Amino acid sequence: MAGIYVHIPYCKQACHYCNFFFSTNPKSRDELIAALCREAALQKDFLPSAIVETIYVGGGTPSLLSYEQLARLFDALARNFSIAANAEITLEANPDDLNEAYLKQLRNLFINRLSIGIQSFDDATLRMLNRPHDSQHAIRAVWAALDAGFDNINADFLYGLPHLSLQGWKSTLEQALSLPVTHLSCYALTIEPRTVFAHWQKSGRWQPADEETVACQMELMMSFMEQAGWLHYEISNFAKSAQCISRHNSAYWLGKPYLGLGPSAHSFIGTSRQWNVSNIHKYISAISEGYIPCTREELTPVQRVNERLLTELRTCWGVDLSSFSNEIQKHLMERGKPFLEGGWLRLHEDRLQLTKAGKLIADKIVLDLMLDYVEA
Repeated sequence: MAGIYVHIPYCKQACHYCNFFFSTNPKSRDELIAALCREAALQKDFLPSAIVETIYVGGGTPSLLSYEQLARLFDALARNFSIAANAEITLEANPDDLNEAYLKQLRNLFINRLSIGIQSFDDATLRMLNRPHDSQHAIRAVWAALDAGFDNINADFLYGLPHLSLQGWKSTLEQALSLPVTHLSCYALTIEPRTVFAHWQKSGRWQPADEETVACQMELMMSFMEQAGWLHYEISNFAKSAQCISRHNSAYWLGKPYLGLGPSAHSFIGTSRQWNVSNIHKYISAISEGYIPCTREELTPVQRVNERLLTELRTCWGVDLSSFSNEIQKHLMERGKPFLEGGWLRLHEDRLQLTKAGKLIADKIVLDLMLDYVEA
């Protein structure tokens, strides 16, 4: 299995919490699409697998692209890669971009899954986040997507927000499940460097929720979604059924190879990773000259094990101990013993898995399990 990620680095405005690479200047969109098509040709032999099973167009805000621009992009992907007939192909979108006409155009492309950035149903909160939509935009967008033929829809939400009560968070989840969505991605707000929220926090203008509040909201979310019958298959992700699990993101967490196209996009093929320059002009210029403007890193044995712990342990499947050497298994069991005894980890069919309580301290557990060295 192999996947392709395409980064579209344009947004209408800067959300106050976001530190992804993006630009609010759309003038270079046509040039970028041409560069992406060229990069697809340059990278057509990058993936070890002949078949691409997932494509994810993220950003930024890919729904700012026109139908014609997206059509050119998908045509280039189809020309340069063997895409499986049942491939999962996702487009990230903002609610305010998803009108009836545009959604019908998207259905004429390969796209069969939408990931809609809702974040909150509270309009005051949306203004605080500097989102370009309101709650009614979000609700209409989801129903319009269903009407257009999209039956695989993810919605993104944030918790741990200032002034968000437990009841308010529960109401958000209830309203989300009243919509025809098949997947939820729910993230605790993190204050990232060089964001408006980071500046506000430093100046004392604004403070995020405290750790105890965030933990309570996460516990409520896990219990609520479990009672609703949804699968909590990754710390921040829930699927309505096994068929609705994100195949693309699951491939990231399970260490499958993927190719990243576009400025700042990352690629991974097991023993190495690389990332493109985070600059639109430099990216377009380099691609036009026929080379990939990326930095490449060969992963050491220690890094490869630690990356697996960092990603696989986040999932409901956990880490397969039997895939490691005896020495590494011994290390993980010794380091994991306090967490196993405390009920934060469990061992099930040779797999180390986080319990519900363990998901609250996942970062600490992973850091404690990580290797310092690997015996030759």
